[in-house]
Amino acid sequence: MSIRILLVEDEPSIAEIVEFALANEGFQISWRALARDAEIELLATPYDLVVLDLGLPDGSGLELLKRIRRHSEVPVTILSARNAELDRVLGLELGADDYVTKPFSPRELAARVKAILKRTIRRDSAAPLSPSRQAANRTWFELDEDRARINFCGGPLELTRYEYLILKTLLAQPERIFSRQQLMDRVWSDPLASFERSVDTHIKTLRAKLREIDPERDPIRTHRGLGYSVRITD
Repeated sequence: MSIRILLVEDEPSIAEIVEFALANEGFQISWRALARDAEIELLATPYDLVVLDLGLPDGSGLELLKRIRRHSEVPVTILSARNAELDRVLGLELGADDYVTKPFSPRELAARVKAILKRTIRRDSAAPLSPSRQAANRTWFELDEDRARINFCGGPLELTRYEYLILKTLLAQPERIFSRQQLMDRVWSDPLASFERSVDTHIKTLRAKLREIDPERDPIRTHRGLGYSVRITD
């Protein structure tokens, strides 16, 4: 099955360059010039990756990214003329997997897209949360969703509700960086009722409980200015 990529770009000349570069790699490309059309397309059709411009005629690409992340974890590469550090950090914090600035090299863009897809395919094929494959993959974690329990290195973790939901969210996509806001959106029923520092507090207690079972391993990683991720094996 060919890889499907949705390109969201309002400049036809740039869209043509991107389409040519990615089609040469064997990818199937669909192009939409408006945010609303892209959102409808994503809801109707499964895609393996989105290449997203930020300056769209009918809205902000960052706002579209936020809406995408409410219902999908599809990898997103931002392609934008905005090259300020604040824009790059904000895009990554909102859930983008990569940020490429214009003008850009079509070959580099294609290489970056392939790298993201390779990580995604490898991560999905690992199926770290499938109990039937835990032993084969030698992962540190075992998730029992029916009982809302997580084991670490063979030992049960005594977790609060929020600790469990945070760790479950991180384990759903190992190595992916989740911003504090993304964790709040997924864990708290009303994120407005909490604060970003609440995430830090729960991460701290989670780490302490993981160390109680295995002091040599520290699977939760802090990415300064970005958020948190988890690794599941050496």
